Amino acid sequence: MLAGFFGGWEIVLILAVVLLLFGAKKLPELAKGLGTGIKEFKKATKEVTDEIQNAQTETPSKPALPPSPAPSRADQPVAQSSNPPKA
Repeated sequence: MLAGFFGGWEIVLILAVVLLLFGAKKLPELAKGLGTGIKEFKKATKEVTDEIQNAQTETPSKPALPPSPAPSRADQPVAQSSNPPKA
């Protein structure tokens, strides 16, 4: 991937600069941290793609029904009074 952008001498120059900046003792720690970071990134990417594929292949057990509307006041029975209105 990077080989198309960088030639052999450019890579050697970059490694020499990194060696000068961090020193020989820190290089293994940096490489280990970089490897761990790449591994975690690949794992997270795989989990996301698996989750997306599982969501696409899952079929709902029964179709979702729209919620029923709440009864309005007109639908409720009117309570009848035992006392007739006086005229």
